Formats: sequence, structure tokens, C-alpha cells
Amino acid sequence: MPNPLLNGRQLSFSMGKVLGGGSSINAMVWSRGHKNDWDYFADEAGDPSWSYESVLAIYRRIEDWQGRPDPQRRGNGGLVYVEPARDPNPIAPAMLEAARSIGILTFDDQNGEMMEGEGGAAIANVRIRDGRRLSVFRTYTYPYMDRHNLTVLTGALVTRIVFDGKRAVGVEFLRDGQSHWIAAACEIVLSLGAINTPKVLMQSGIGDQSELARAGIDVVQHLPGVGRNFQDHILTGCVWEYKTPIPLRNNAAEATFFWKSDPSFDTPDLQPMQAEVPFSTPETARFAPPAASWSMLPGVVRPRSRGHLRIIGPNPSDPIEIVADTFADPADMKALIRAIELCRAIGNSAAMKPFVKREVMPGNLAGGALESFVRDTAAPYLHQNCTAKMGRDEMSVVDSRLQVYGIDNLRIADGSIMPRVTTGNTMAPCVIIGEKAAEMMGQTHRI
Repeated sequence: MPNPLLNGRQLSFSMGKVLGGGSSINAMVWSRGHKNDWDYFADEAGDPSWSYESVLAIYRRIEDWQGRPDPQRRGNGGLVYVEPARDPNPIAPAMLEAARSIGILTFDDQNGEMMEGEGGAAIANVRIRDGRRLSVFRTYTYPYMDRHNLTVLTGALVTRIVFDGKRAVGVEFLRDGQSHWIAAACEIVLSLGAINTPKVLMQSGIGDQSELARAGIDVVQHLPGVGRNFQDHILTGCVWEYKTPIPLRNNAAEATFFWKSDPSFDTPDLQPMQAEVPFSTPETARFAPPAASWSMLPGVVRPRSRGHLRIIGPNPSDPIEIVADTFADPADMKALIRAIELCRAIGNSAAMKPFVKREVMPGNLAGGALESFVRDTAAPYLHQNCTAKMGRDEMSVVDSRLQVYGIDNLRIADGSIMPRVTTGNTMAPCVIIGEKAAEMMGQTHRI
């Protein structure tokens, strides 16, 4: 929806409508989340198996870490190949030196000790091997495509869950214009992401009863939290023209830092990324960033603002309304401006001079002019989550075992179950959610 707090702009949210979902189109950064994120999950769920100590054991088991050994925090030989960006563009280590010059600690590993404390700067962890993307599908599913008990249907759109009373018994879907349904022998797991998981729940009659009635949908289970608590990281762009252009390497975003906009916070709330390409929006075309430019992307990864999703009608083809409410809480604007200040200090530092011909944007804007710049350039990190949150209050949708409240045989395993969005790119935490779901299903069905 158009947002008056973005000067009337309407943000665009990209989706990974492909095998592997977001992991097939994202920036390939492996960010495991801060220690405090996972301990918060455990507190919200009332279940210590979601704590940092517990999920760290899963990370160690699944990872095949290629960086400096850290047996306490990193694993080797697992399915998930992760490496620090290999042979990075010289601009990336220069950014780390620049970060040190303004008092930000630097680390060898983005996901080790750095994400248990105050934050810091590091070369990014990436899911790239021999120059090729490693999607979650490629890692977890492709090797088993020949198994008789696995069927992957492409071009299928899940439309509705089928119930027998309060028991989920099947799923309806459209393929090649035809409607089909599949019966579930044990249980159904939704893993459609933070937009489509709540949409399918609501289209199936699970959600706030007044909203469902307004849309002409019969209520199966009143759960007012479905589609609420929408969260996404938010970023903007600072751009410098290259003195001498350098070819892109790896994912073209090889250095990052996590820091606090306020020293009193318990967890870093900022995550700027360095990008080896220019960043702009139509509203900032007046700055005319040259093609041979690089960016710092100031980002807020602990947003205070909360949005929601609204169902429009009873048909699967009816769109869903996304009310992101970006900057609804003024604290997010304050934090993003602090992130811009840090990025400009880094980009204009002595360490970056070999790579800078001039600063393109934002320059020395201040006050209302800087706020207006932020509203014109703000963009989603595309880390949408939290719309079917895990917890124990009346707005929670799933319990600690990811089972939908009030419904039998229905579980959710995607980022929508996060009580709050994790600190950093969200691919790795979503893998943990999948691993946890698989573990729970194995216990339930003794497989």
C-alpha cells in the first residue's frame, strides 16, 4: 500500500517463486542471527530448545564451514557449505579497515563471536561454491529427487487447506488451470513464506474471525494473529563514484557490519552492507549515480514498526493487501539516520580514498532534508517474516512445536513463525526452522 511516511511511495516485495524460494534469488549471505534473537525465541515460546545454545548445536551439525576453524561455534562436514567471500574485491577489506578507524571492531567470522556480543565488521559468509549459488533446494532436496516417496510439482499454486472439523486432512492446489487436492496421511506443513503462508491460512478459514467474515470466508479457527506482526528489515543507500572501476566478485556484497544505533541496546540494531554497484530509487534520480559506483546500504535490522496483511476476498486469485507500515515507529527513522552517519564516515574515510572519486549521495544533508531523502530511498531488505508468530499470547499462531493453535495435523515451517525478525539476513534462521520442524515431525511420527 502507498505509505505517507515514505512520501507516498509504494514498496515492492520480491518473492522467490522458484525451487529453493528466496535462497534461489537472494544475495546468498549466511547470517545466523544474534545470540539474543534465539534466546528471545525460547522465552516467547517457553521452550529452551529454541535457545541460542540449542540452535548453535544444529548449526554446528549442518554446516560445512570453510573459514578459520572455531570448533565451539562452527561445524565441518555438514550439508550446508558456507565460506567467507572468496578472494573479495579490494574494496571489501578496505571497508573493514575503515570500520576500525571509526571504532567498530573487526572479526574473521561474521557468525562467530561477533554475533554473541556488541557487533562488529567482517567479510560476509556466503552460500557460494566454485562461483555458483547454493540454494536450499540444491542442498537439501535435489540429491534425493530419485526417491519414490518424494514428488516435486512445479507450476503448482496452493490455494486452500482441506479440513475435517478441526483436523487438516489435505491441500487443494491449481496446476495447468486445473484444481487438484492431495490427502495427508500424517500431517501438513506449510512453508510458503511470510506472505503466502498467512494468505493460505486465511483463505482456508484460519485467522481473525471479523476479517474473514468481511472477506466472505467461513471461519474454521479464530486466530487473530494470522497476518499480523509483519516485519522486514529496511535499508537505504549511500553512493560513491569509483575512482577506477573494479569488476564485481562473489555476490557483489562482500563486507558488512552490525552495530548499535544506541549503546544502551542489548543487541546490534543496524546492519549496513557494502555493495559493489550503485543504489538508487526513481525518487533519487536527480543524484544521477554513475554506473561505475559503489554503495553502502545503511540498514535497520531490529525495526520497531509492525505491519499487517489483509485478505481481500474468498478466491485464491484475490490479492492480499500488504500494509508494511514502514517508519510507523519514529525510532526506525532515528536508527536509519544513525546508520547513514556511520556509512558516510566509513565511505569518506582515509581507508576508502583509493576507491572514491566523489560522494554521489546523500552528501551533507541534515534535518528535514535528510529525513526526506530517507523516505525517498527506503527499500525493504526483502526479509519479510513474523506473520504467523510462535508464542503463548493471544496473537500467537503456532506453539513451540510449530503446530497451529486449535488445528490438528497442521504445522508451519518458515520465517512467518519468528516472534521478531532476526538480526541479519534471514536465510540461515529459516533453515534452522526447517531443521527444527523435521526433528519434531520425526519425534511425533517416530521416523
